Amino acid sequence: MKIDRLIGILSILLQRDMVTAPYLAERFEVSRRTISRDIENLCKAGIPIITRQGAGGGISVMENYKVDKTVLTRSEMQDILAGIRGLHSIHGTNYYGQLMEKLSAGSSDFMEGDQSILIDLASWYKDSLAVKIQLVREAIASRTELEFLYFSPKGESKRRIEPYYLIFRWSSWYVWGWCGRRKDFRLFKLNRAEELQLSKNHFEKRKAPMPDLSNEKIFSGGFQVKAIFEAACKWRLVEEFGRECYEEQEDGRLLFHGEYTDQENLITWLLTFGDSVQLLKPENIREEMKRVIGNMQKNYGKY
Repeated sequence: MKIDRLIGILSILLQRDMVTAPYLAERFEVSRRTISRDIENLCKAGIPIITRQGAGGGISVMENYKVDKTVLTRSEMQDILAGIRGLHSIHGTNYYGQLMEKLSAGSSDFMEGDQSILIDLASWYKDSLAVKIQLVREAIASRTELEFLYFSPKGESKRRIEPYYLIFRWSSWYVWGWCGRRKDFRLFKLNRAEELQLSKNHFEKRKAPMPDLSNEKIFSGGFQVKAIFEAACKWRLVEEFGRECYEEQEDGRLLFHGEYTDQENLITWLLTFGDSVQLLKPENIREEMKRVIGNMQKNYGKY
């Protein structure tokens, strides 16, 4: 639709210093003549657009122009501000606070009063995460390799990566990049990365694939779990797996059916329930649970 294309063109112009008509024509799959008419219509709508001819020329929006609230609906602006507030909740500076002020200039009703969505991405690690996130963003923008000490279930190792994406998923922050050690793209959890620093090496941008963040890809190789939980555990099962994960028994206990991808994580999770759970299957992990609990008894029996 024409109106969607006009908004799309304006969005690009507001994000970039200058673009060319051929670029916009290819981006929106229309002719250059159509782009010229679109630019003319945006000018008629009051958008201060400047065009420069010749080598190095192009199309741009007048410097310091602010988005008028008529460009975006109230609902759209509130959704944008909600997302920015979420980023502001984990940032160590007032950068996003200033950005919110710019977007809502002359529209103070967007800032207070009618918001229905509040996003808070802060965690217990807010102070350390803010520094890491800022460093990753700087590395991505400047195409500078990142160096850090990484802690994984297999041990700790020094890593050097070419960072491409900063990701928030599964309630945690990650960086996706080309790992020089593995010679492939890898996902690294920021809470496990320490001693982050920019290296002295810059890199040529690769054709980086978008990371596949599906549970099936990241947490592959699952196995079926069957366990009996006490009724008092119902709230946790609903929170973590949903109401369909258990069948309530006549005695009130809960027969749990679920899928897990890692034996060590499953055992750790079950131990958080203390004596309120009994693992039935898989039998090999049930035997491993017995061994772990036996060793715990020996440890506490020493004192």
